[in-house]
Amino acid sequence: MPTYKLILAYDGGKYAGWQRQPHATAVQNVLEAALVQIAGDEVRTTGSSRTDAGVHAFGQLVSLTLDKDMPGDALRRALNAVLPNDVFVRSAEIAPVDFDAIRATTGKRYRYVLRDGQERGIFDRRYAWHVRTPLDAAAMHAAGQALVGEHDFASFQSVGSERQSTVRTIYELSVRRGDAGLLAMPVAVSEPDAARGDLVAIEVAGNGFLYNMVRAIVGTLVEVGRGRRSVDWPREVLAARDRATAGQTAPPHGLFLLHVDATD
Repeated sequence: MPTYKLILAYDGGKYAGWQRQPHATAVQNVLEAALVQIAGDEVRTTGSSRTDAGVHAFGQLVSLTLDKDMPGDALRRALNAVLPNDVFVRSAEIAPVDFDAIRATTGKRYRYVLRDGQERGIFDRRYAWHVRTPLDAAAMHAAGQALVGEHDFASFQSVGSERQSTVRTIYELSVRRGDAGLLAMPVAVSEPDAARGDLVAIEVAGNGFLYNMVRAIVGTLVEVGRGRRSVDWPREVLAARDRATAGQTAPPHGLFLLHVDATD
């Protein structure tokens, strides 16, 4: 009974998140239904990140065990032949028998994409949050540096989390302006620059994230970008340890899980 490690990409627009649902269609439901067609029996999968409804992924890490032995690339091709066109297996390989996508995860990288200005993006409206006020990406980048490092992120956690500790470490956080290339994953986002474009990307990497933490960070930085709050405000929000002090939770459709760091 071989164990497999999959890297999965999906457009989360029409799904009720990653985690299987009894009365709705989640990405995990779709993947496991495809596995039934291949294996002939029910197959349970484990995903590294429980992305919410509407959130997309380029690098969701998945583990599973099959009763039948088949090469990883054969499994990838077989799954892609039966999966809907908004879910795609980027890679599949045989992993150690005890490999578990959740236990193996050591870090994650997310990207959030915004479009600013009065003109709505007709073709990226499902993948970017439209903010009518022009955003100062350089100010947002500067403000975000207060969040880099190990901190208590209680101010950036939505109600309903089951996590016992709200301490997390952000390794890097960057904000830059660009064009549609920011949606061509995984284009690198590094330092802010003077590039023109209607899209703004916030990229954040860390050892783990609380419930809606990335989207709360985005909502907070947008307040800075709009000029409503100072560059020092996120530091004050962090110190308050109170969700009510932070910005709004950004809508889900601009968020992408880019990559999951994992051990074998």
